[in-house]
Amino acid sequence: MMTAESVAKMIDHTLLKPEATRAQVEELCREAADLSVFAVCVSPSMLPLGSGWLPSSIATACVVGFPSGAHHAETKAAEARRAVDEGAVEVDMVIDLGAAQAGDWAAVAKEIAVVRDAVPTLLKVIIESATFDDEGIVAACRAAVSSGADFVKTSTGYHPAGGATERAVRLMRETVGPEIGLKASGGIRDAATALAMIEAGATRIGTSSTAAILAGLA
Repeated sequence: MMTAESVAKMIDHTLLKPEATRAQVEELCREAADLSVFAVCVSPSMLPLGSGWLPSSIATACVVGFPSGAHHAETKAAEARRAVDEGAVEVDMVIDLGAAQAGDWAAVAKEIAVVRDAVPTLLKVIIESATFDDEGIVAACRAAVSSGADFVKTSTGYHPAGGATERAVRLMRETVGPEIGLKASGGIRDAATALAMIEAGATRIGTSSTAAILAGLA
């Protein structure tokens, strides 16, 4: 049975609103420490985090090419390198959705590989699963894994098509197998939804509703 403590260790406590301030990110870090989550996930401009904002037990993740993915691969790589230099130990990159929608999976794989080669850290690849049919989800996951991704991730949470679904998570897990991480994000705001995503195969949850999720498991 999943407990609040075990679920907390699967959560990336997230603040990615473009209008977020450093004071709000500092508060995010305080909440992360209080809730004993796995990581915080922030925008590149918020790095480096302030001294003492996070205990060493909590990882810092940073998004790259966020939220559209419509950036040159070299730009994403440079953004990832700077994020790592400024303290990120995990990078969440958005794929080139235009290339993906066109079925140019070689281009998608190539840009992921450029970012992979740029940083030694854990790499999560955001595919915006709600924009694809099943075939597209499978192809996106295969492109990510073939290019060295450590995780596949459902969503940015900002695309109008929607966020994570149990169906997408289950299909992603079937595609990547048991060894690749899977982060469900986008619209996960309560304990029931978080548990459903974990049951479907997620090993990490991205959410700004951490306190509500954990309260629902208390």
